[in-house]
Amino acid sequence: MVDPGSVCFWVDGSALALPFGPTPVSKGSECRLVTRCNLLGKIAGDPGKLKSVRDGDEIRVETA
Repeated sequence: MVDPGSVCFWVDGSALALPFGPTPVSKGSECRLVTRCNLLGKIAGDPGKLKSVRDGDEIRVETA
């Protein structure tokens, strides 16, 4: 489980994971990822804005 707004690297999928709320494998309102990940940081601002991102949309990830 991770906090909403965590920036994670999915080791099994070689991809970033940006959880912002419950996932299909969550129990209740927790942010549970389907596999292990490495925690890289935290999103600045409201991670709930990611709800509007759709498959195929481009987003930019920058360091502060």
